[in-house]
Amino acid sequence: MVDIYIIDLLVVGLLLLMVTLGSGWITRLPLSFAIIYLIVGIVLGPYGFGLIQLRRDEVFNAEFLEKLTELVVIISVFSCGLRIVRPLKLEVWGITARLIGFLMPISIFALAAVGKFFLGMNWAEAILLGAILAPTDPVLASEVQLTDVKDKDELRFGLTSEGGLNDALAFPFVYFGIYALKNDNWGAWFKQWILVDLIWAIAAGIVMGFFVAKAVVWLDQKIQKRRQVDELMEDFVAIATILLTYSLTEVVNGYGFLAVFVAGLVVQRSYRNSEKPLEQLEFIERMEKLLEIGTILILGSILLVKPMLNYAPQSLLVVFLLFIIIRPVGVWISTIGKRPIYSHRRSLNPGTRLLFGWFGIRGVGSLYYLAYAFGKGLEGEVAEQISWITYTTIVVSVIIHGITATPLMKWYERTIAKYAKATPRDTIDEFE
Repeated sequence: MVDIYIIDLLVVGLLLLMVTLGSGWITRLPLSFAIIYLIVGIVLGPYGFGLIQLRRDEVFNAEFLEKLTELVVIISVFSCGLRIVRPLKLEVWGITARLIGFLMPISIFALAAVGKFFLGMNWAEAILLGAILAPTDPVLASEVQLTDVKDKDELRFGLTSEGGLNDALAFPFVYFGIYALKNDNWGAWFKQWILVDLIWAIAAGIVMGFFVAKAVVWLDQKIQKRRQVDELMEDFVAIATILLTYSLTEVVNGYGFLAVFVAGLVVQRSYRNSEKPLEQLEFIERMEKLLEIGTILILGSILLVKPMLNYAPQSLLVVFLLFIIIRPVGVWISTIGKRPIYSHRRSLNPGTRLLFGWFGIRGVGSLYYLAYAFGKGLEGEVAEQISWITYTTIVVSVIIHGITATPLMKWYERTIAKYAKATPRDTIDEFE
């Protein structure tokens, strides 16, 4: 009898071959590769061939999911950092500051209010739900993010930088929810949360991301002056930068996701040879895509009909409010008075703001935070409730954002091109 592991390898190999050879046809369709991976994952799960099983004797292997999604996220946020070449000035990063400083807290507390007043949760459970679902995804949102380091589009830049940062900066609120679940006496841990999990961890993430990346780049340049490293080995410098930055930051209780994003920004700006970061980006993107396949396959395989149906009313309520009201309204509030960088306009075009509101894609980051909460003691009925709401939200996001991303971005780009011809400027970020 053939080992299931060998059959898994066979299926994954066939999937890779099919999506690669058929990519020309798939890209013409109004769907993303993630939808295909999700369907295949469902087929390989308990309702299909049963080849992928994270549930043994009804016990869910949350630790494996946590480690896998953790690896995917750190590679993805580093990739986001490498894509961004804008100067580190507040006026240039204004859209990012608004999406992180205003939109993310709005999303967390609005979702928490939904959990408290509509889903029967207490405030600790509700805040944890909000923190899990608030981050947008840097992995599944590749179609709406920067694809070229020379791309200065305001929408793509905002979505890329938001995805790179909010997977790290939702962590304080995840910790808040976990602490509150364990001890409803907030006074016992609130001061520590402010000092350690909010101030220290963020500061440590920024500092470690800068200095570790600088040290790796300095060492790489020093050694290459004496002996040229071949291109294959050079790809490993990027992986080394990610792993060293993440691990060393976690050792000092900083946010590793934040540090890795900062490291990507630093690497992009530190090499004298401007092609070096581009070579690293190509390699990292390939790894990112492979890990994305594995993660979405696993997501598809862990879906179960009965609990999804049991929590469907709650899940669909959250999905509707998050995608149709909370995110769009939050974006509208957050971007009031925001002036585009490369335009004569005094505010972002309403169409751009609507697209910012629509493309709040949820995915691997939310899976990681859910698995992390499991590891920190989330259990029982509330664990089931939060987990199935999270799974359903991600599945719906994969489907509806996967279907709409390509046509909406093509429309957006056509409109920009049309406006650019009538506007005497080198770079156009907005459209009329």
